[in-house]
Amino acid sequence: MEIKEERSSDEARQFLPSSQADSLGEPQFTSIQRIANEPKLEFSLACKDLVAATRDRKLNTFIQVSVVHPAEHILTRYSSTEIVEGTRDPLFLTGVTFPPEYPIYEETKIKLTVYDVKDKSQDTVRTSVLPDHKEPRADRSFLGCTTFRVGDLVKSKEQQLTLTLRTSDGGKTVGTIEVNLVKMGELEDGETGHITTDAQDQKCALVRECTATEGISDKDNLPSLNAVLKNPICKLYRFPTSDNKWMRIREQMAETTLSFHIPKELINLHIKEDMRRNQELKDLGELAPHWDNMRRSVIAHCDQMLSMYQDTLAELGKHTGSSFKSSCSKGEKTLEFIPINLHLQRMHVHSPRLKDALYDVITVGAPAAHFQGFKNGGLRKLLSKFEAERRNTGYQCIYYSPENTAKAKEVLSNINHLQPLISSHADLLLNSASQHSPDSLKNSLKMLSEKTELFVHAFKDQLVRSALLALYTARPGCVLKKPAVPRNSAEEGSDLQHQDHPSQMKRQDSIPHHSEYDEEEWDRLWANVGRSLNCVIAMVDRLLEKDSISNIKEGENDPSAADCKVLHTGGDWYEQLYPLVITLKDCMGEVVTRAKQSMAFVLLQELACGLPQSLMLTLRRDIVFSQALAGLVCGFIIKLHTGLHDQGFLQQLHTVGLLVQYEGLLSTYSEEAGMLEDMAVGISDLQKVMFKVIEAKSEDFLPVITGRREHYVIEVQLPAKMFELLPQEIKEGKLLRMYPVLFNVGINEQQTLAERFGDTTLQENINQENLELLKEYYKLLTEKMPPDCLPHFQEQNDLKGLLENLHQNIQAKKRKNVEIMWLAATICRKLNGVRFTCCKSAKDRTSMSVTLEQCSILRDEHQLHKDFFIRALDCMRREGCRIENVLKNVKCRKYAFNMIQLMAFPKYYRPPEGTYGKADT
Repeated sequence: MEIKEERSSDEARQFLPSSQADSLGEPQFTSIQRIANEPKLEFSLACKDLVAATRDRKLNTFIQVSVVHPAEHILTRYSSTEIVEGTRDPLFLTGVTFPPEYPIYEETKIKLTVYDVKDKSQDTVRTSVLPDHKEPRADRSFLGCTTFRVGDLVKSKEQQLTLTLRTSDGGKTVGTIEVNLVKMGELEDGETGHITTDAQDQKCALVRECTATEGISDKDNLPSLNAVLKNPICKLYRFPTSDNKWMRIREQMAETTLSFHIPKELINLHIKEDMRRNQELKDLGELAPHWDNMRRSVIAHCDQMLSMYQDTLAELGKHTGSSFKSSCSKGEKTLEFIPINLHLQRMHVHSPRLKDALYDVITVGAPAAHFQGFKNGGLRKLLSKFEAERRNTGYQCIYYSPENTAKAKEVLSNINHLQPLISSHADLLLNSASQHSPDSLKNSLKMLSEKTELFVHAFKDQLVRSALLALYTARPGCVLKKPAVPRNSAEEGSDLQHQDHPSQMKRQDSIPHHSEYDEEEWDRLWANVGRSLNCVIAMVDRLLEKDSISNIKEGENDPSAADCKVLHTGGDWYEQLYPLVITLKDCMGEVVTRAKQSMAFVLLQELACGLPQSLMLTLRRDIVFSQALAGLVCGFIIKLHTGLHDQGFLQQLHTVGLLVQYEGLLSTYSEEAGMLEDMAVGISDLQKVMFKVIEAKSEDFLPVITGRREHYVIEVQLPAKMFELLPQEIKEGKLLRMYPVLFNVGINEQQTLAERFGDTTLQENINQENLELLKEYYKLLTEKMPPDCLPHFQEQNDLKGLLENLHQNIQAKKRKNVEIMWLAATICRKLNGVRFTCCKSAKDRTSMSVTLEQCSILRDEHQLHKDFFIRALDCMRREGCRIENVLKNVKCRKYAFNMIQLMAFPKYYRPPEGTYGKADT
């Protein structure tokens, strides 16, 4: 068979052109039977009796795996094993796995080429695209190769092939290769043999376990998971345990469509919210020249910002192709709302002692406004500075505290939500009256009463009264007999006593005088709504009472007369209720007009006190929040799917809420300090996000966002079969709370500079603040959850001890204290939380951290043999999903470190030789 020039691995990652892929789907090719959403083919490799070029040469070998597709004669380099040193009988821990969508058939041929590596520090094997042994390489030498047909492996009786390795001319035998078919869930026969260490009786923590009917491969999960996860990459390993058995590990990494879906949903909501706010500002009515000019300026700036959001949404709508943003694109303006390099990182462990276990980490670049830059710091510093400056704006505008501006937005939101509901229930009440339906009338009145009471309660706030007076003084021609300071301004945060009120500004004598402001008018207005509702309630009670008495009397005299009564009294009910309902609507409309104007006036002050900084800060916060939210939604959906059969977790979810733990690896030096400030605010803002699980009514399972800034609800859709597994509380729409916490420890050379010459206070403060939040969550959990519902927690003393240990490590202020991250991650897993790991790009430092975490779990929970910890770590970093992540981002299989940088890294965060060097990040 003639073999054409070999394609590179990044080309192979795209599999085949559509025309060739279509041809592969023709009947002449035999498909491999497999479980839905599981890899099509997996096998492990070992060599025996390899022959070295010189007798005294100690071989350092690896196997390169290439594929020859049956529809073409092109050799596609697919993957490689790790390098095994100093033996002629290497047993490779890295296996080979082909994902579900890979076009592989029984007729496909696989070529295995064995190389001897001379210098690992110059290891560029995985970045080379040269054909096998066509050209000599200084860092490696060709030993031999062999080819087998996939069908021969899957049909073999022992599900194993022993192949002869030959030199390039096909003559000399240089050893053999054993190819073993792997099926996750089946134990590998035999012991590891050469490992003699005694087994250690380690206590394994309960972990996320999956059975044959659950987990990522569950066929009922597939539609909803496939809507979220895309382009999976799988890697296979086998590692020895301390009792000389084999465990199998499948490492998986996948992009998510939520990287673009969530930001687009969010920006669309921002546009609607800002358009509504701009209209509310225009509806303020006539204002005095000073305030009118202020309003014009604010609206002009707001319109510019609105246009920017609309342009960004239009650009994102044009995006096609990859569903993730690469690290190289983090500074692109059109993509600034998109999270950087967002992926699910999953480890699936099958070991002799435990059920299959899944460990998930969401990896994403730190949520930060890279295009905006960090010259003046990040959100944490910028917001604090802006708030201080806003307090000193003089007489130009009125200062309202952040709490009061948030309250104003809440009041406006309540108005926009409740007014149409009340109007709708009022119409239903009249409809029930016209139909003379007592039961329907009672139900309609009940709903109308509940919503109206909420409506009235929303305005029982001193802020509304204060803002009405401030707005009154801003009307043309207003002169008060005495300086007007809204009542209780000190308590309510108006802070008018610290500065000149605009009403004290000198005005021309020609302005006509108004009568003194009637402060009790507002009380009368909203009280009228309550009185109008009471009139409606009283009328309905009278109508129902008369109807009941009439039915009894007429029924005694003539039973058929009660049935005819509807013809005579139906109109009476409607006619008697109609004027009362209209009065209620009118009273409500008057309250709405006044309240909306007063709250819009508060927002006018907020915007005017810091143009254009206020809008730019809102933009920055929106950008950072968008990135953070996309990751959170991904993490929640994955956790929900894996926990559907865990009743304890589901009860915890609706009773207390979900812990979301972020591990930050940013330094507190230079630009990364600004990134950390952005990240801290973005993650804190996630506290205001609630989740709701609904049953999907179509095949579109993507989540839907509703709400406004500072109050969003994410509706997650599940297929009917999955939805039925949920507790009744969740099925009935109970909102689920999030408890995000962030712990950061800088580990790079910039953190060394910060520790020696700069400032680490930011990191210390963030860790201390979030420790308190973590303790608060644990306290709520122990108070609200019965002990027998917490099987994952083991002994409560374990968690108390871990929390105390974390507290001590944070207080110690030790340099690069990675123990903080390990403890926080362990606590998160024990509390059924969602784990995140972040650095600047989620590519290099993040890869070091997640691979270390995976190997630590294998050691601590699954008895990985102690002599193989470093080798397992090197395997995952050299051949695992994370080096594929680097390739996806920068088109190069090199972590972006150099030797000098790595000298500053903690020991276990350093990659193996040959895997790092100069690369874009």
